[in-house]
Amino acid sequence: MRNLIDITDLSVEEIDQLIATAEDIIANPAKYSRVCAGKQLATLFFEPSTRTRLSFESAMLSLGGSVLGFSEAGSSSTSKGETVGDTVHTVSCYADIIAMRHPKEGAPYAAAQVAEVPIINAGDGGHNHPTQTLTDLLTIHREKGRLDNFTVGFCGDLKFGRTVHSLVNALSRYENINFVFISPLELKLPRYVKEEALKKKGIPYAQTTDLESVIPQLDILYMTRV
Repeated sequence: MRNLIDITDLSVEEIDQLIATAEDIIANPAKYSRVCAGKQLATLFFEPSTRTRLSFESAMLSLGGSVLGFSEAGSSSTSKGETVGDTVHTVSCYADIIAMRHPKEGAPYAAAQVAEVPIINAGDGGHNHPTQTLTDLLTIHREKGRLDNFTVGFCGDLKFGRTVHSLVNALSRYENINFVFISPLELKLPRYVKEEALKKKGIPYAQTTDLESVIPQLDILYMTRV
């Protein structure tokens, strides 16, 4: 059984293979229209979501599978006192794979310890969002034709932005990536992300509060909401 909790659960080679597969799905959707026939995805979203939840459901349906689940904690038995672990363990008896979003960091990892099927982290608090990172990497690859040798700027809420944390961790494993972080001082990238993803690897980065001054340096600008 294989879980996807953090983008670093995947090697660079596996990420490249997934991107190549996604490119092929885009080019040949009919070829993949039944690859998940007879399979069920459970979407357990303990906080509100529109794009992420629907993208999971759309993907599974496009691959010939089916979907069950809930879109907020209030519509699940957790509102009656059931633990997340109990919910996940029960639902894993009904589904072949679970996509889970939770407001608390580490919840999908804890869920993976009790689930009988693989868990995909669809966002946990301000921590990680690995499937959004795969989507971002695919977008960059389609626009630039590569995932190395460029300067990328991250702008907005870098402190709590889980998509930022995951994408920094992913891109830091590719060659010759320069990072520029643009945010108010109160929303700077957390120290632990810089230490683990950048400083330990000797990867250069810059921090600023002035977007206009650094735009000419950038090949890619990743904007987040505050």
